[in-house]
Amino acid sequence: MTTNPRTWGAGETVTAALLNQEIRDQFGSMFDAWTPYTPTWSGATTNPVIGNGTLVGRHMKIGRSCKLRIEMLAGSTTTYGSGGWSLSLPFAAAAGGAQIGIAHTHQSQRIQGAFTIAPGASVGLAFFPTTGAPALLSWVSSTVPVTWASGGRLSIYVEYETAT
Repeated sequence: MTTNPRTWGAGETVTAALLNQEIRDQFGSMFDAWTPYTPTWSGATTNPVIGNGTLVGRHMKIGRSCKLRIEMLAGSTTTYGSGGWSLSLPFAAAAGGAQIGIAHTHQSQRIQGAFTIAPGASVGLAFFPTTGAPALLSWVSSTVPVTWASGGRLSIYVEYETAT
């Protein structure tokens, strides 16, 4: 697949091979399966370890737009590190404004939060509401928004602009 459309010259003969490359193959990439990747899970102070849990990511990149899903399922040997968590992105973000997606926990409670990507960042951060009115958002960690344990799930979805 080419990344830039072809510049056609006057009098150039259009062939089936050129049409396939310039039209079919370009559109085909928009209908491909999502690409799996393994996010890197880090803690601000001490890194968590997935152990026998699962941490998977999938993305679909079209041009400079990336749709991203990340799923973390804690296992019995998962450790949660200390400090706020970050999750690596498959592509660095564009230098423009911050981008926001959704985050969701499924453990003792279902709690919806936000997944944020700073301009030019290569990681994203999840935030969840804490107590109070209005509820303020806190950076996800071993005890935010719940005390994580085996079976706990973190789900993330975001669409963001990539740097390239």
